[in-house]
Amino acid sequence: MPKEYRTIEEVAGPLMLVRGVSGVAYDELGEIELADGEKRRCKVLEIDGGNALVQLFESSTGLNLESSKVRFLGRSMELGVSEDMLSRVFDGMGRPIDGGPEILPDERRDINGLAMNPAAREYPAEFIQTGVSAIDGLNTLVRGQKLPIFSGSGLPHAQLAAQIARQAKVIGTDEPFAVVFAAMGITFDESNYFIQSFKETGAIDRAVLFINLANDPAVERISTPRMALTAAEYLAFEKGMHVLVIMTDITNYADALREISAARKEVPGRRGYPGYMYTDLASLYERAGRQKGKPGSITLIPILSMPEDDKTHPIPDLTGYITEGQIILSRELYRKGLEPPIDVLPSLSRLKDKGIGKGKTREDHADTMNQLFAAYSRGKDAKELAVILGDAALTDIEKLYAKFADAFENEYVNQGYRTNRSIEETLSIGWKLLSILPRTELKRIKDQYLDEYYVQQ
Repeated sequence: MPKEYRTIEEVAGPLMLVRGVSGVAYDELGEIELADGEKRRCKVLEIDGGNALVQLFESSTGLNLESSKVRFLGRSMELGVSEDMLSRVFDGMGRPIDGGPEILPDERRDINGLAMNPAAREYPAEFIQTGVSAIDGLNTLVRGQKLPIFSGSGLPHAQLAAQIARQAKVIGTDEPFAVVFAAMGITFDESNYFIQSFKETGAIDRAVLFINLANDPAVERISTPRMALTAAEYLAFEKGMHVLVIMTDITNYADALREISAARKEVPGRRGYPGYMYTDLASLYERAGRQKGKPGSITLIPILSMPEDDKTHPIPDLTGYITEGQIILSRELYRKGLEPPIDVLPSLSRLKDKGIGKGKTREDHADTMNQLFAAYSRGKDAKELAVILGDAALTDIEKLYAKFADAFENEYVNQGYRTNRSIEETLSIGWKLLSILPRTELKRIKDQYLDEYYVQQ
């Protein structure tokens, strides 16, 4: 039977100080009972001798210090996991919000899981098809990879996230594939968009959704990604599934971390974020990957909106250090009406070479990818030159490259949020675009592939 304490000293915003406690641990859950019998939840943030500083999950309004009592439950936050979680929608605390019954768990797991041991990691090497050409063809996602999407305020990262969640699959295998989707600090309209998008296409049947709304407590936002990763670990390493985890928006998560840190009066780091934000983000991202001897895997796509489109902001900056590349959305391409507005040149997947080629995608993939990058880069340079000096200053070959750049953006990158392209379709579009250029310009592709796929327009 847990001890009850009536020694609440003070309440300041979401924080409460309880004196004279014993046997209470960091991160332990607690329950506050008000005089009228109402119960509210809290979590231990700090222990100093017999004093416990706790964070309230709900509002502190109406909390009477003298008549309220606190019980500490002897455990940290847990999630009941089961295969029945598939096709269900939960809030940030793991409670069903889709009108369905409570989950009967196979087991209960502490949501503060550990980062994967590097010695137990299997190297990511298998291609995941997202159906998005700018990702599959040029910045390939590999099973077990951590590949973030860097967006900006107002850019359509929600539509891209929903598209990847609906379309992603491991090709050439019958192994079960699941999507765990965690949304943090989003509006009700965005939440409704995600849920309806999953239901319309039937993708909900293989998905688990955790939704934390903008008006939910900040401390719940901290637990939401950990709930999602706990569910993913169970499905991947206990049930042998390939799990794709999509988290949006990491910026809202980091802001909640800053809010809690400020309430605790901790010394702030860069831009007011806590100095331990790198460690905190790493504790999330490093739970993804593949384990030796286990068939399942966790592939992670965190999505973050860069404040003021600044790549050097602490959130994208630290995320870039931990993860294996980034997909960058461009405001310039968004203004041109491209869907999705993925800027392929600064985007990068550090593991793409391991997931493409013969037996994975197609033998010509690496060569065409390199040639498309080179041709698009030269085409953009030619277009910039034309803006300064006029079209008349361009040579005939530079005009061809400028034409290629426009066609590349309009046909390859711009595909809409409802088009699901196979890797063969993506490669075919790439070859069609390369045929705008004379064969003598395609110096990055082996002759054997040119003989087989190249057709001069």
